[in-house]
Amino acid sequence: MSTVFECSRYPCRMCRSIKKLRNQEPATTPEDVHAAALQFVRKVSGYRVPAKKNEDVFNEAVAEVTAATKRLLDAIELPAKP
Repeated sequence: MSTVFECSRYPCRMCRSIKKLRNQEPATTPEDVHAAALQFVRKVSGYRVPAKKNEDVFNEAVAEVTAATKRLLDAIELPAKP
């Protein structure tokens, strides 16, 4: 299955402020995972800080993305070290 990304005016690329979390030295911390999730939700929602009426759903999205990212990083099999 392939995924097609449509971009309006700019080439499709990952948000540059989100750093790679897999296989990093020093090791990725829970704070790194949360910060990446927050940046992702900010980018997708278009809000740096949500309106009070959207705060709960915004924070819930950050928590869900944080949890999904942690599951992904925990499940990825890294190449064997030589």
